[in-house]
Formats: sequence, structure tokens, C-alpha cells
Amino acid sequence: MLNHLWPVFIIVSFSYAIFSGNLEQLNSAIFQSTSDAIMLSIDLLGTICLWNGIMQVANKTSIINKVTNLLNPVIKILFPDIKKNKQIQKEISMNMIANILGLGNAATPLGLKAMKSMQKENPKKDTLTNSMLVFIVLNTASIQIIPTTVIAIRNSLGSSNPTSIIFPVWIATICAAIAGVISIMLIIKFGKKE
Repeated sequence: MLNHLWPVFIIVSFSYAIFSGNLEQLNSAIFQSTSDAIMLSIDLLGTICLWNGIMQVANKTSIINKVTNLLNPVIKILFPDIKKNKQIQKEISMNMIANILGLGNAATPLGLKAMKSMQKENPKKDTLTNSMLVFIVLNTASIQIIPTTVIAIRNSLGSSNPTSIIFPVWIATICAAIAGVISIMLIIKFGKKE
């Protein structure tokens, strides 16, 4: 779908610029936005490298095990199918920690690793397990205590107070996670009747 929408947007934009006499402004906007995109990428790269490094160090130490133990009561409630698999619990914990720190780019590979491990344990390879469904919802809601990436973007774009979004992010992500988990639990409970 997007493969068809974006070319249409680009063609319409160029056509409008040509017919309205704004081709020069379009050209300068293109070059300015590419320059801004490169600078934003460089700014974000530093933040991502820092937090990915911290996650790697944490993974090599006992910190992740301690955090996993803290998250275990929640994980056992949300993922009853994997109570005995410590490796999957650790992978889910690392994904949750990355999301809590606002590191969507670091959380994605961790989430894929956790899904791959859950798929290995899945008896029906063509169907998602309940734990996989809950994990997808939690990962998508992405509870964030420190929205690092958003703060870095706001800072790079010259925001006068880049951290002012922290409280609204808490509200939005916690509400999304609660609504998502309740919805998926109801679907699991009532939707699988045959």
C-alpha cells in the first residue's frame, strides 16, 4: 500500500510545485531536509550507541538477572506459558527494559530474539501462542519511563524544553499497555472458543 502512496505523493508534490511556480522552493526544501535528516541521524546515532552499549554491558553482568527477577511476577502473570523458560524470560525482560528506556531501535532486535525463542517452543508453528500475542501488544505499547529517542529528536531540532514530554509519554504508554493487555486477555479468554 505505501509503495503506491509515496510515489503518488511525490508526483503530486512535484506537479504542484511546477504548476504553481514554486520549483525553486521545492529544490531548496529537498536539499535542506536531506541535510537536516543527516544531522538528525548523526545526533540519534550517538544516543543509540550509548544505550545499546549500556544494554550489552548489562547483559554481560548480573544486572539483567536482577531486573528479570524484579519483572518475574509480572512476566509470570502475563506469560503463564513460559514460566519455566528462564532464557525467554530474560529476553522479554531485556526488551521491556529497552522499551522502558525509550530505545525502540534497541528493543526491536531484542523483541525479535524473544519472538524467535518463543516460536521454537511453539507446538503449532503457523499459529501465535498466547504469550506471543501478549508480547506483541506489550512491545507495541512500549511503556517508556525515559523516552530517550524522542528527547534526542526534540533536542536536535532545537526544542527549548526537550524533556517536557516525559509526563505525557508516561500517561500515553501506560494507558496503551493497560488497554492492550486487557483487550488481548479478553480476546484470549473469549475469542478462542470453537
